[in-house]
Amino acid sequence: MKNTAKRNTEEAQVERTVAIAVAALEDIKGKDITVIDVAHLSPLFERMIIASGDSNRQVKALADNVRDKLKEAGVDIIGTEGGAGADWVLVDAGSLIVHVMHPTVRAYYNLEELWGAAQKARSAAA
Repeated sequence: MKNTAKRNTEEAQVERTVAIAVAALEDIKGKDITVIDVAHLSPLFERMIIASGDSNRQVKALADNVRDKLKEAGVDIIGTEGGAGADWVLVDAGSLIVHVMHPTVRAYYNLEELWGAAQKARSAAA
């Protein structure tokens, strides 16, 4: 019973973190926001958000806003990769990873398909 309650509390915290990050992306007009549940695929994080920005400047602004809003909410930010002039910025918030990408970079790396393919392979092996 205690494990179930603990899991429910942890899940609620992850969902709260995701909601804050999505709202931060929407605040600055992030596009094509996708949330992927990867808890069963990776022990490192539970959710991944992928979003697009129209320019390198917007990509950076979106990632900065996500980082700032999560920090304001008391979420620990492990790190940020990318930055000024970057067409891909990653924000690591522990149980949540946020990728903000220029659309051409997003199309090239196609993380949604990559993680979806991993999920399909895992299902086929089960």
